Order: sequence, then structure tokens, then C-alpha cells
Amino acid sequence: MTQRPKRARRAVDGVLLLDKPVGFTSNGALQRVKRLYGAAKAGHTGSLDPLASGLLPLCFGEATKMSGWLLDANKEYRVGCRFGARTTTGDADGDVIETLPPPAKDATALERALDGLRGEIDQVPPMYSALKQGGQRLYELARAGKEVERPARRVTIFEFEPLGWDDDTLLGLRVRCSKGTYVRTLVEDLGRALGSCAHVAWLRRTAADPYVLDARCHTLDALERLHADGGEAALDGLLLPVDSAVADWPRVDLGPDAAHYIKQGQPVMVARAPLDRMLRLYGPGDAFLGVGAVGDDGQVAPKRLIKTN
Repeated sequence: MTQRPKRARRAVDGVLLLDKPVGFTSNGALQRVKRLYGAAKAGHTGSLDPLASGLLPLCFGEATKMSGWLLDANKEYRVGCRFGARTTTGDADGDVIETLPPPAKDATALERALDGLRGEIDQVPPMYSALKQGGQRLYELARAGKEVERPARRVTIFEFEPLGWDDDTLLGLRVRCSKGTYVRTLVEDLGRALGSCAHVAWLRRTAADPYVLDARCHTLDALERLHADGGEAALDGLLLPVDSAVADWPRVDLGPDAAHYIKQGQPVMVARAPLDRMLRLYGPGDAFLGVGAVGDDGQVAPKRLIKTN
């Protein structure tokens, strides 16, 4: 039987803001979109659990060079905290392993508990997480019935606010936090602080700096419909430019000579360049060259360069 030749992948550059649906892993959603685009290279910027939905920036081609900074970005979530039960996974997909009466709807006690979890805190990553220990993913060990000690990690909870009760056990919350924060762990800690236990009933990511969940975000269903109607060319029109990933960084415009040296990987002097900051660099014709930083000698050195036509 003759094998069908593999479809040639094409060069695609840019960022797609995906509104990931519930039931997909982040990688599963990425691979589905990558096939629609026929893209040679793509990656996502921060995993969302299958139970979670919301903003998942996907980087294609040259935009993958910016993914490290997107992974480090602050995030914002809406989360449903279900009091009265703790689960193996910290969310509604797990088995219940502890039950306690839900806390009373005491606004003062709730604010005190939330305030105790704001700011810099130490979190122990859950066993059901993708972190590796001894070469194995923690969730693989957890599924095998094993639990290992995990060192606590320092994270920052910038905002942690109640959105209101849906019923006697389900409280909506808004969380703005630093990279590496496990919202499941935060919800469990809140339940404990209120003398009960809790798990995540639902979770939706609404921001991953500098992006927010807005009209620029697209569902898988919408992408598939657009592809069916207009093919890859129609999908290309949804891509944000590569430099959108660092749109909140200071901008430096370089002349032809300085741009030439930067593209050769050499540092250049730039008058009044912001100190102690990462910079986005542009050459003549508004061409995005990549990102750089000011060194101790006052010169701007390239850190990650983008191939430009």
C-alpha cells in the first residue's frame, strides 16, 4: 500500500490568541491549531489544565523566540471555589478525599483569609502538576499512587478578590498572580484558612500579560469554520505581529548603521536608552529586529533577534 506523502509545513510568523475550550490540554489545542495553519513551528506559552478555559497565546515561527518572556508574564484568572470537599487533583476532575462543612458567608472572615494569601507567599506545587522530579512528571508519580516531597516556591498574588457566591458552597474569585502560581493550591489554602476545604470547580484565564481575553481571541470552532471557508490565508489574517508579545516594553528606534551592527549581534550606543530594562528594537522602515538590554557600559546589546524580510 502506497503511503500518502506528508503535507509540507509552511513558515508562519506571529501570535494567535486562542480561547482554549474545556476538555483540551494546552498541547492538544496547540497541535490542532498548528495543523489548521499548516505551520512548521509553533508553541504555547503557559499550560492550562483540561478543566480550564480561556486565554492561551500560541506563538508561530519567529514569535517562538518571544515565548520565554510570555511564560514569565503575570496572569489573571476567574475561578470557582467549591467549598466542602478536597480532591486528589485540587479540581473537579479528581476524586473526593476529604469533606468538611462549608464556611459561613462571613464577609469579614473571607476578607481576612484572602488578605492572608495576598502578596509574596510560598506554595508547594500539587502532585498533579507537570513539574519534573527525578526525571518524571509529578502527575505521572501521582497516577502511580506515589507522593514525593516538593520544595515550596515563592510566588506573588497581586490581587485576590471575591466576585460573589453562586450558591452556599460555590464562590467566584478573581486572581492576578505571578508566573508559577497554582490556582488549585491557592483555592485549597483559602478553604483551609476558612476552617473548611475546597477545590477548583471551574477556571478561566482572562489575561497573560500583555494580552487579555478580548475580541482578538478565537475559539477552536471559529478557527475551523474560518479554515473551511477560506483556508490558511484566512487564518493568517488573525495573527498578531511578533512584537505584540513585548508591546509593553520600552521601544528604541535605531538608524541604519546601528541596526546593521545589532543584526550582526554587536552592541551599539543609544542615547537616553532606558537603564535596567529589556527593550524592543526597531530598524529603518519600522522593522522589528528583536529585543535587547542596556549593559553596564551603556551600550544596547541584542538578546534575541528576529529574522526580517
